[in-house]
Amino acid sequence: MKKFIGLVGTNATTSTNRQLLQFMQAHFKKDATIELMEIQNLPMFNKPATDQLPEIIKEMAAKIEAADGVIISTAEYDHSAPAALINALDWLSYNIYPFVDKPVMVTGASYGALGSSRAQAQLRQLLDAPELHAMIMPSSEFLLGNSLNAFTEDGQLKDTTIVEKLEGIFADFLLFVDIAKQLKNAHAANKKAAADFDWDKIR
Repeated sequence: MKKFIGLVGTNATTSTNRQLLQFMQAHFKKDATIELMEIQNLPMFNKPATDQLPEIIKEMAAKIEAADGVIISTAEYDHSAPAALINALDWLSYNIYPFVDKPVMVTGASYGALGSSRAQAQLRQLLDAPELHAMIMPSSEFLLGNSLNAFTEDGQLKDTTIVEKLEGIFADFLLFVDIAKQLKNAHAANKKAAADFDWDKIR
């Protein structure tokens, strides 16, 4: 059985993105285990004076490294991904590179009708950065709009059409993870490129 990390893409105490990942955790339990990962208690990124990273960051990186893939559910604030999520990715690409060639599925929920579409587009761009270099599943946009009214009191998605779409995308992600395992010929080179990348040298 595959093991995934479900990265909660917001530091909000109450979040429909957390609800979405919790729904997936229960709904797909026969296909995969999904461990939710929070970003609420991370320090603000500031380039450390040494190469020593906070323990919480090292623990997160180790779990991502060991996982078969990562599912990120992002909120959308001001047409962009939350600062807290970007902060987490900044930490997880500084002297550690757990996302390099890691299969990633992007999802998102928002109170509005667009379902975090702009945030997801920005997140895909971020995940493609040299220091992250994630293997993002293409053509798999899952947008949960009007998310405040999307769940029942016991955490189930109300709309069966939405559930069917999510089931199809998740099935594709399982297949994508299997394919990604075969695309490792450049992994060592990609890791080295991530480690060697230095923004201070960019002009």
